[in-house]
Amino acid sequence: MSETVVEIRDLVKEYVGRKGNHLALSGVDLTVSAGTVTAVLGPNGAGKTTAVRIIATLAAPTSGSVTVAGIDVTADPRAVRGLIGLSGQYAAVDGRLTGYENLRMLGRLYGLGGSGARARAKELLQMFQLEDAAGRASSTYSGGMRRRLDLAGALVARPPLVILDEPTTGLDPRSRGELWGVVEELTKDGTAVLLTTQYLDEAERLADDVVVFDKGRVVATGTPAELKSRLRVPTAHVQVLDPGNLRVAYELLARMNFRTHPDTVRQGWFAADAPYGSRSLMLILSRLHGTGIEVNDAHVSSPNLDDVFFDLTGEVKPETAPNKPASATPLDVAVVKGAARERFGKRLQ
Repeated sequence: MSETVVEIRDLVKEYVGRKGNHLALSGVDLTVSAGTVTAVLGPNGAGKTTAVRIIATLAAPTSGSVTVAGIDVTADPRAVRGLIGLSGQYAAVDGRLTGYENLRMLGRLYGLGGSGARARAKELLQMFQLEDAAGRASSTYSGGMRRRLDLAGALVARPPLVILDEPTTGLDPRSRGELWGVVEELTKDGTAVLLTTQYLDEAERLADDVVVFDKGRVVATGTPAELKSRLRVPTAHVQVLDPGNLRVAYELLARMNFRTHPDTVRQGWFAADAPYGSRSLMLILSRLHGTGIEVNDAHVSSPNLDDVFFDLTGEVKPETAPNKPASATPLDVAVVKGAARERFGKRLQ
């Protein structure tokens, strides 16, 4: 079994305000293992960012336990900060510095020393394919390049846990694909990745495990395949060449114990459960061919994580993702400043 890097048990976070209390997290359990990507999904306000803030020691839990590599985040937050790399929704890099200078500075903040910081900066620039732009001010980088530089910064100290808080927000498809490749490489080295995302295709591509939040609770956990199979089995859609054979084909499959869908029998098409995906479809086509029924078209449709997400949360699928300004979030800034103050104390106040 994989080593457990993050373990959350019965986590509760309650905010107290003048107009009443707000329960942001209510009894959350979550586990992240080494060498895996755990994707956290949920609508806005579901509690994802609150959980991330607690793991990153930026907020204290009301009750429950959170450990990173066996260290309690409340009992020893300083030790936990040395085990975490964080890349948020927007790249928290200094645009006045070059890519190399950004990474070297972070290396010094993490206590690598002059030569160690320089070597680690060069290593990461090569890893993230930023060598050609190493001497340019990061303000001249494209959005995808800035995001890769930000993620490289999260890896300076070789943390066992990397938290990616909606890391591809606003990126074009090519830049998203490049960042996905980087994340996949991380897990090969045993790094645990905790990914919060609003993109269901991103979770389906990257995640070994998926945790769905809604209203401060975990409403489902499992691999992408497990979650999709709980919703419904794949469906075979078949169009016969002669619509006059439609009823015969439909009744034939019903006698073969295929669960057919009566409401889909129209215009030469019918549908039936295909629990084994393409293998089920091949069996259906073989049977129809053996009885002389010609098929014009056929395909298998399977539920995806979009279907799972909207079924579990009751959300309506948006037309487009909202655009947000490209600026560093408070979460990003707080982590960088916190690491610096741990190293240099009052000099950075």
